[in-house]
Amino acid sequence: MRKSICIFDDDEDILFLCNLLLQQMGWEVHARNNCNNILSVLREIKPSVILIDNWLPDTGGIIATQKIKADPELKNIKVIFFSANNDVKKLAEEANADTWLSKPFDISQFEEVVNRFL
Repeated sequence: MRKSICIFDDDEDILFLCNLLLQQMGWEVHARNNCNNILSVLREIKPSVILIDNWLPDTGGIIATQKIKADPELKNIKVIFFSANNDVKKLAEEANADTWLSKPFDISQFEEVVNRFL
């Protein structure tokens, strides 16, 4: 199975760190700093997993995740909702994400959550 992941986060430092960690874990990484045309991007890349932040231009993580989960072609892609918001679990549930991860995160916790979907 090809290990491909898309990261959507507007924080360049988070994108860099996640990209580095995921590549070391053997993932093919596709990073974006917005969620513009997210459904088209995902159809093109066909990732196994999506890591998506709450605060994203233009649509935002909740609406973007809801669109993904409502799309018949994309709904089975596992979505990890991550945020520094104290209510990240509640936001992830509202978005219909598969799981959530709080920022800042511990590296071993990050690896555990991502590898859960292999």
